[in-house]
Amino acid sequence: MRRTTDRSLSARTTCSDPTAERGGRRAVARATRAVGYALAAAAMAGAIGGCAFGTPAALANVRYDLGPQSPPAYLGPLPTLRLFDVRSPASLDSDDIRYRMSYADPHRTAAYANSHWTMRPAQLLTERVRGALAARGAVLSGGDSVNAPLLTIDLDTFEQVFDSESQSHALLRARATLTRDGVLVAQQTFEARAPASTANAAGGVQALAAASDQFVAQLVAWLGMQASAAAR
Repeated sequence: MRRTTDRSLSARTTCSDPTAERGGRRAVARATRAVGYALAAAAMAGAIGGCAFGTPAALANVRYDLGPQSPPAYLGPLPTLRLFDVRSPASLDSDDIRYRMSYADPHRTAAYANSHWTMRPAQLLTERVRGALAARGAVLSGGDSVNAPLLTIDLDTFEQVFDSESQSHALLRARATLTRDGVLVAQQTFEARAPASTANAAGGVQALAAASDQFVAQLVAWLGMQASAAAR
């Protein structure tokens, strides 16, 4: 599996010899060696810590979540629902931030090496959905033995898609299934897209957060339309 890192500009540093000129070749040699050691130590510290002399932390493992949740436009009440955690395929069963170079090879996916989610995408989306539903009605665990409709969500796609080297967007595709007493009430496949402001992991995260909010808004509105059927 291919991984890539975000591009960053290396900071230039200028170091001067702090030793006062006292003349003599031995003093100059000692000062030169001291400067060499200092530069070597600084370079090693920069490589390990990624922050010496203002150098970006290129080797750091940056962790992202979806950020603050935007409230869906639908404000009506929802019936009590049972909700299982969002399910996802094996390709999304990790904390990888995935992307696809659709302009070069649309059949190939990869992941950023030094940027990750704080948890699996399905878990992040579960929290998003549960929070939105809880604001409009009771949300129970899917395994609770309560006479209430059951909502299951299957996440199929959650990735940053590059249309060119500098242009990309987030793509989220998921299927929601609503059942009651084992009988299908309704099923709907949703697709959400959002443009990325930058062509890197940070831009992909921002776009995927926006796509997640878009999906949740679509889901909540759809559940509102199914409320009467689900309550029967």
